[in-house]
Amino acid sequence: MEDITPSLTDFIECDDFWQKILVIETAEYIPKLLQRFSTAEIYFVTTDEDFLEKFSNNAQVKIFLLDYREEVLPFDEEFFDAIIGDLTLEVVINPQDIAVGFSRYLKQTGFWLTSFRNVRHWKFLEKLMRGHFGAIVSRFYTRLEFERMLYASFYKEVNFSPLRKKAPKDLLKKLVDCGFENIGGDLEVEFWLVRAARSMPELALLKSMFNFEVREKLSRLLHRIEYDIDTENSVKNFWQLCDDENIFTDYISAFVRAAVVHRENFYKNLQKFSSRPEIEKIIQETEALYDIDHDLV
Repeated sequence: MEDITPSLTDFIECDDFWQKILVIETAEYIPKLLQRFSTAEIYFVTTDEDFLEKFSNNAQVKIFLLDYREEVLPFDEEFFDAIIGDLTLEVVINPQDIAVGFSRYLKQTGFWLTSFRNVRHWKFLEKLMRGHFGAIVSRFYTRLEFERMLYASFYKEVNFSPLRKKAPKDLLKKLVDCGFENIGGDLEVEFWLVRAARSMPELALLKSMFNFEVREKLSRLLHRIEYDIDTENSVKNFWQLCDDENIFTDYISAFVRAAVVHRENFYKNLQKFSSRPEIEKIIQETEALYDIDHDLV
């Protein structure tokens, strides 16, 4: 991994607030993460025993000596806000198994930050043209292949950022003339940085405000009202849950938008079996959110 500049921290956004972070092998990220998240717990998985002494005096850093490619990680599901490490799927037997495994350790609001070597980079293609291929045990990817694998591994949104290394002009022209497309300058991207989210941004926000049990109850009640299941009691229990948990109307509107398919029937039942003043506001806010979505299409 020494040939890639550790740049994944550039993918950390200003509103990220991570308290539990898993670092895979790339120790260079630990000081940067401690500086950015001063109260975070850093869990570092490595096969290098030298790091035991290096971080022994830092109570925020917990070291685990194991090979993440061969051993089950000793953490609970949905434990981490973020997992970060370069080239984590380069030397593995089944990359999708690793990708799926990481997603299970992430919270519903969590992110996986990693990178991969671009198989379409000019240096790689030049070696192939000269008959050299030394990376027998490594896996290389195109951006499209990596993206498809992540979506198949339960990630909901994937963003990429390039690390470029310019090609000699004559070589770049030769590759293009040979039929290699260079859309977006892809032939000069040596590495792709990746930020993969466990949930879509709007759903991640919903999941961050109330715990799973509250969200599960709210979702079940919304669907019972929507599909006329013991409707009067469902409406009563819905308002009771909102009062008990202090669920505000903006949140309800966003949740309705995300969960309810038959909105008209939901509104009708809500109005039929209750007279809360919040109903009109919920309807207006929910429909306004739909209007915004349609404007973006």
